[in-house]
Amino acid sequence: MSAPRDSLVRAILGPTNTGKTYLAIERMCAHSSGVIGFPLRLLAREVYDRVVQIKGANHVALITGEERIVPQGARYFLCTAESMPVQGDPSDDRESGRDFAFAAIDEAQLGIDPERGHVFTDRMLRARGREETLILGSDTLKPLIRKLLPEAEIVSRPRFSTLRYAGATKLSRLPPRSAVVAFSAEQVYALAEMLRRFKGGAAVVMGALSPATRNAQVAMFQRGEVDYLVATDAIGMGLNMDVSHVAFAGLEKFDGRRDRRLTIAEMAQIAGRAGRHQRDGSFGTLGLGGETGPALSDEEINAIEEHRFRPLDHLYWRSADLDFTSVNDLIASLEARSDDPLLRPAPLAIDLAVLKLLAEDPAIAATRGSRARKLWAVCGLPDFRKVGPMHHARMVRRLFSYIGEGGHIPHEWFAAEVARLDNVAGDIEALADRLAGIRSWAYIAQRSDWLADPAKWAERTRAVEARLSDALHERLTQRFVDRRTAVLVRDIGARGADALPVTVAADGEVSVGPEPIGHLAGFEFRVDPTARLADKRLLLAAAERRLGEELDRRAAALCQAPDSEFRLVEEDGGLAIGWDGHILARLAPGRSLLEPAVRTARALDRLSAGRRTRLRARLEQWVEAQVARHLPALKELAKAAADPAASPGVRALAAMLVDAGGHLPRRAIAAQLAALDKADRHAAHRQRVRLGALDVYIQSLLKPAAQQWRAALLAVRSGQSMPRLPAPSAATLDGSADPRGAALAFRRLGTEWLRIDLADRLATHAHHVRAHRGEDPVDQALATSLGLDEATVRHLMAEIGFVPAGEAWAWRGHRRPRRREPQGPRPGNAFAALAGLKR
Repeated sequence: MSAPRDSLVRAILGPTNTGKTYLAIERMCAHSSGVIGFPLRLLAREVYDRVVQIKGANHVALITGEERIVPQGARYFLCTAESMPVQGDPSDDRESGRDFAFAAIDEAQLGIDPERGHVFTDRMLRARGREETLILGSDTLKPLIRKLLPEAEIVSRPRFSTLRYAGATKLSRLPPRSAVVAFSAEQVYALAEMLRRFKGGAAVVMGALSPATRNAQVAMFQRGEVDYLVATDAIGMGLNMDVSHVAFAGLEKFDGRRDRRLTIAEMAQIAGRAGRHQRDGSFGTLGLGGETGPALSDEEINAIEEHRFRPLDHLYWRSADLDFTSVNDLIASLEARSDDPLLRPAPLAIDLAVLKLLAEDPAIAATRGSRARKLWAVCGLPDFRKVGPMHHARMVRRLFSYIGEGGHIPHEWFAAEVARLDNVAGDIEALADRLAGIRSWAYIAQRSDWLADPAKWAERTRAVEARLSDALHERLTQRFVDRRTAVLVRDIGARGADALPVTVAADGEVSVGPEPIGHLAGFEFRVDPTARLADKRLLLAAAERRLGEELDRRAAALCQAPDSEFRLVEEDGGLAIGWDGHILARLAPGRSLLEPAVRTARALDRLSAGRRTRLRARLEQWVEAQVARHLPALKELAKAAADPAASPGVRALAAMLVDAGGHLPRRAIAAQLAALDKADRHAAHRQRVRLGALDVYIQSLLKPAAQQWRAALLAVRSGQSMPRLPAPSAATLDGSADPRGAALAFRRLGTEWLRIDLADRLATHAHHVRAHRGEDPVDQALATSLGLDEATVRHLMAEIGFVPAGEAWAWRGHRRPRRREPQGPRPGNAFAALAGLKR
């Protein structure tokens, strides 16, 4: 590609964020054809997509080492600098002789790069559009362009936004939309892992990743799925991202030869990623603790903020006029020096290093002419795997052995190598290694004369690279991104309209924004069981902060709910009030048997104090209503016990019955009953109290629901669990019955139990027969219908006061147990002497 010397050449120079690339795109699209060379395949692809939207896919081409999209009528070419078609290149590229109206080279200051600098220098000096040429780069190029390209017009562009130093920042205090820059894969992974724990994760960008993987990671950051990005200095080369702050985790890098401190220009190139267009940005260092953390000097800070850098005094250069007479001549031409002192010989790059290694073989050293040209083309295979010249030369040697004499790479070997790499299993390192390998084969597939069917293999390698890239992106996301934590961290700082919505699904799943954080069961929030232990505190804090409104809404609804919504349930050996399968409160001993205390469950502590008080009052109201519904006779009896108008005997009897739950054996209160006069007995009868021969009880309390609530209230007062109650229709119970449950409505007769009202009927019959001097005091029909055996009947009759007398029954009456007289101490007892002191 050449142009008349009077064609317009302009150097657009300035710091980052000056719109240089945007200007180049705009100028190219204004011409009938054009080409731009970029430093990265990723950047070339990004601009390609943008120009396709402007000009249409049929008019735009993309040429990189591993990718080639060239439609029949393509007029606009987006390329990497190495793949940029330049007239006179020793290449078989079909586009090398094309004439373009417009040409541009981006990031031309990379002419100082030891590995690739000679390529950018060559394109800056030789790539020309017939109508217009733009050289885009840093202000540091200005003196070199004045001397090397005196005809060029220099245009300086100011930065659109301000870049300011923000000091050292701890990882846990990094502001959102930050990029952390490190200089080794190990440090990148370590920082990304820490950001996952503290901030929910980070995207990862490294030169070792495939462009597709880097694109996916950058897109994740751009969409806001994560607010942090950890990268190597690969982000400094023109990647457009929404970064507000750049934090340096280190200021030294290994440049392939030695560890060295970054130059100020390199620092500025990276720091300049912060702030895009009119939005200001900041930069600083990452405080990792200790005194060995990275630190910028005042000189470096001022230079970066004011965009003042030492001008370049040389560029690396390699002759474009190569001699293919022999391999030695080729090496000599590659190492030739320029007459211009500003153009220094390029350091030993990987392609020349491989060529020198291969030239040690006499058979290869004898290569001449077209074979030498092919040899040099094969040496241009990039070392994507970063294995070094020695190992890389082995692959180059094998490739040359196939194509050196005009042959093709065997498709069996090519297919086997691609198939070996077509494996998405493994960790990040394994996938990254396979990706580097497939990029080599993708590069080979773009060489039309190296394979018999290059289009087929180009498609195959693209598909494998895409699968590996997707898998690597997935692994990076799985390892370094916790979307739930990222959402919560973002939500912590959100206020008002910016706060993410909290939703509670029908099944109780709680989500903040798009991410589930747990389940709300009643008023109890349970963290998602899949959450890591370290994240559970964050999830609980989020629930505490954001579920208040939902919990208050539920509490308000319960305050208005009908009594049928609540249930008396057993829980952990005690009794509680349940709602929809959830515990709202527990019952505890209160002021009296009929007034147990209501202790709200811990889950209700998340309610506001006022709402919790109202809900507790509603639950107390429900307990009171259930007691009034199922134990109305006890409630009335409790009123009688407190009625000052009632006689002392009635009040005492009522109080004792209420305290006992409505049932007392007659013997236990015989003295109190003896003190009742006729009026008192009538008053007790009006209270539905049955003064039976064996038991004093209230008949209505023998109903199943009343028995359940009596048992519950007695269990709460005693601090015991709920007893096992008899079946509702049971008249008798065997010895396996729960004594606590049976005692509520049954009398024990030996090993059997008989319901107290039935025992009372049998006792009444016996007394009636005795009063009328009848013969058999046993109601044989009732006893038979109840299934009472002879032993049980004897126990019952003994309780009533009868004893067997042959085949009849004799009245014995109720005998009080004899009171044993106290006996003195036995003689000789050690304490006998103390007896005399007792008075």
